[in-house]
Amino acid sequence: MGGRIAGGVRRGAGLVVIVLAVPALAAAAYFLLALVAALRWRRPEAALGDLPPVSILKPMHGTSAGLYQAIRSHAVQDYPEFEILFGVGDANDAALADVERLKREFPALPLRTVVARPNAPNAKVAVLAELARQARHQILVVSDDDITAGPGYLRSVVEPFRNPKVGLVTCLYRARAQSAAARVEALGIATEFAPSVMVARMLGVVDFALGSTMALRVETLREIGGFEAIAGYLADDYQLGRKVAARGYRVEFCAAVVETEAGPASWGGIWRHQVRWARTIRVSRPAGYYGSVVTQATFWAVLAFLGGQWWAGAAALAARILAGLAAGGVILQDRQVWRWFWLMPLRDLFGFAVWAAASAPRFTGGAESSTSKLMEPSPKRRDLTPRTGHGVSPVVDSPHQPSEQQERDQHLGDIQKSHISSHSEL
Repeated sequence: MGGRIAGGVRRGAGLVVIVLAVPALAAAAYFLLALVAALRWRRPEAALGDLPPVSILKPMHGTSAGLYQAIRSHAVQDYPEFEILFGVGDANDAALADVERLKREFPALPLRTVVARPNAPNAKVAVLAELARQARHQILVVSDDDITAGPGYLRSVVEPFRNPKVGLVTCLYRARAQSAAARVEALGIATEFAPSVMVARMLGVVDFALGSTMALRVETLREIGGFEAIAGYLADDYQLGRKVAARGYRVEFCAAVVETEAGPASWGGIWRHQVRWARTIRVSRPAGYYGSVVTQATFWAVLAFLGGQWWAGAAALAARILAGLAAGGVILQDRQVWRWFWLMPLRDLFGFAVWAAASAPRFTGGAESSTSKLMEPSPKRRDLTPRTGHGVSPVVDSPHQPSEQQERDQHLGDIQKSHISSHSEL
């Protein structure tokens, strides 16, 4: 009798070990895969020799403290011939003051302002369509107005087009942070989102682009029906990559890494939009959303530590930090990562709290889970509509009601770039 009880106790203890250790080891495996993907991340070098002229398309809306330096970084590119077209949906847009200042500083540079009349659900894409019609060159480079680029950016973006099979070029990005809350956001971009992009590419997910940069030939744009073909979608960057890939072209990442401003400066702002993204993912891909909990390395490491499984917890935490340093510190060359890497576990626990909040009953069922109310732009998409927070745009206010398929596609675009959803793609 005593032997049976002792055996039962041992089996129960063994089950506890498995329950506590396996999730931590699964998370460790994911981040080891991310580490390998980061170490293998090698992009083409910047182009030399003959370079085709380029049209840079900049949809603009509103101004911010860093806007002028961002657009100026494109005006000082080390590139033989290019033009910049700035597009706005309102002739009185505050961004035009910075554009006029740039024209005064660089009078010899072909800088043009285009005032469009957005008449599509995605106002940003409607402006892009007009900019593309007025562009003079055969390679178009689209980037958000808050993007700051290094002087070799255009050379790096153009290089992959030497291969005629490349139809779209995009790039990774890092974020500047001016507050503790924004620093957490920036750390997530560099050490969680970027590794997930690298893993996705390594595993063959190659049909997406990031709004930080989207470059393509005019002829390729015509083949997919122009920007008008994606004007009914909020996830324009995802849709553009998807449509170009569907035509048989490759979507390539260039070597350049650009910089943007982090999200809202307040903890409340970051919490709200992270929860909105998580809710969007949960509605569109519930299996992937709930399955992504396996990749919450710090959460499972803490449970393993509490259960005495130090080896499993240490493995998960070590793999997580190493992958974050490799992707954010080495590939993105984000100095903030080296300075604040020790905050990664705290950032992860914040992310787990977001995941749990978005999974709570108050966010399930009923009107709140209606897909028409959950379309939230990704962290790198800034539509030409009034902002509800720094760098975050609300859904385009339009009487147009997207179809069910469009709504799902919009969710998929958010999934491609959301810090939480990245894991579910894998």
